[in-house]
Amino acid sequence: MHIYHSKCVTELRKFGVNQACPLCRTQLPAGPEKLCEEATRRFLVIYLSVERGDASWSTLSASAKDELQTIVGGWSAAADQGVIAAQWSLYMAYSQGIGVERSDKESTRWLRKTADQGHAGSQFYLGNQCQSGEGGVAQNTEEAVRWYKKAADQGYAEAEYALGVCFVSGQGVAQSETEAAMWWRKAAEQGDTDAQYNLGLLSESGRGMARSDKDAAMWWHKAAGLGNKEAQYKLGALFESGRGVAQSDMKAVIWWQKSAEQGHALAQCALGSMFRYGQGVAQSDKKALGWWQNAARQGKIRAQHLLGRLYFERGHGIEQSDKMAALWWQKAAERGDADSQYGLGILFDKGRGVAQSETEAAMWWQKAAELGNKEAQYNLGLSYDKGRGVVQSATEAAMWWQKAAEQGDDRAQFNLGYSFQVGYGVEQNVEKAAMWWQKSAEQGNKDAQFNLGIAYDSGGGVTQSVKKAVAWWQKAAKQGQVKAQYNLGALHEVGRGLAQSYEKAAMWWQKAAEQGDADAQFNLGLLFEDGHGVVQSKKKATMWWQKAAEQGHEQALQKLSRKKLLSSPVSAFIDKKWI
Repeated sequence: MHIYHSKCVTELRKFGVNQACPLCRTQLPAGPEKLCEEATRRFLVIYLSVERGDASWSTLSASAKDELQTIVGGWSAAADQGVIAAQWSLYMAYSQGIGVERSDKESTRWLRKTADQGHAGSQFYLGNQCQSGEGGVAQNTEEAVRWYKKAADQGYAEAEYALGVCFVSGQGVAQSETEAAMWWRKAAEQGDTDAQYNLGLLSESGRGMARSDKDAAMWWHKAAGLGNKEAQYKLGALFESGRGVAQSDMKAVIWWQKSAEQGHALAQCALGSMFRYGQGVAQSDKKALGWWQNAARQGKIRAQHLLGRLYFERGHGIEQSDKMAALWWQKAAERGDADSQYGLGILFDKGRGVAQSETEAAMWWQKAAELGNKEAQYNLGLSYDKGRGVVQSATEAAMWWQKAAEQGDDRAQFNLGYSFQVGYGVEQNVEKAAMWWQKSAEQGNKDAQFNLGIAYDSGGGVTQSVKKAVAWWQKAAKQGQVKAQYNLGALHEVGRGLAQSYEKAAMWWQKAAEQGDADAQFNLGLLFEDGHGVVQSKKKATMWWQKAAEQGHEQALQKLSRKKLLSSPVSAFIDKKWI
């Protein structure tokens, strides 16, 4: 067997001797580059076989294993002669145990050889090992940055991206979002989608660069077009809101669909909502259900809540199911979702899909309320007010209503106003009562508008003003608030704060009477009796008195029995009872 000395072979080649030994005429071995190329060619045959599924690395045939040893021998021979590609291949072989016994020590030795020779990929991977402390390398973030920098200075995109991550997190370098943006821009310009995505985040927040939704959209569009699912989701959100781009529900759906199809749970949630409400797509509860189920299977709490709500409500093509609503809300509630805890409380309170339990309802509302859910805070206040599922406590009721009121819940503001008006669970304070009713009334709460009208009419907690009282009663009356309708009728009858008009008095009392207000029914009967503001009609007068009498109205009973009235007509008085 002819033994070659590598240095001799190298010297012979310098003199142009390429084919055979000039002394014994034995064929010279292939050059180191050729050795590496041939070994790599033979390796690809086995690699592609594994990729096709014809074999696996752990179950290779004996001949394939022998072939791998020959391949590694070729790489070793080439590597010893300084071929970087062969040294890199040995790094991969030792790191994965292909053709040789796996060895962190050997893999790192070859990786360092290539990195020291300026191989950018090796420098990047060595940086990764220093960053993570894997591969038998001691963790050292400063050393990681040094290797990343060497690779990045050669334009290696992955190293540019990694260096940006180090700067944004302050690992191994002084934290600097400006530096991070610079390196990510370099990587992004080479098509690195993660860098493009991150530049979009910096542009959106104004960190490390000028804030610009337009620039964020530009970077996310680049990354999204290259298939980055995170960027596709964010781009969809921009189109849905119209930030940095022209608003378009259809384009939002397009990008969310692309992201959702790659398994992005938030995109699946968003896409389900678009189908649920028919935004940018034809409305379809079935498709909404499908996308929310996909997200829920990934453990996305929001999707679990939305599924519960879909089953709770009556949809198009989805059978309403309180049991399914309870199932999904229970999953999300147990993971701390306040909206689902609130919904689960509703189900227990009504006994829908679960055994009815005021105690369970209050327990779930308590959890949601403590997480800041204002609807749960309002309902928990009701539970304490009535002693349903909890020990009755006016103080607790007022406390939870206050929390909900401070978050803008108009019902809680109304109840809190009443609490301050009468001193229920709080120290009586008519000024605070009027303040909370004002907040509630401004949100359109008709009962608060009525009570605020009483406050202005009587000067309770506010400067007395019939004009403002009338204004608030008119708002309430237009929403069907029966007592406000009655009061407007009374004001028109006597001409107080409003022009005297039997016709308008009749109109408002008619509205209130039709809603069952006994005083309005009685007064309307008086108008029909005398023909004031209406066509005189004894028959209609009697009809309205009968309706009032059925509710126990004393004066209506007297009219029907033809007895003399014992008091003045109710029409002379304003209803000033708080509700």
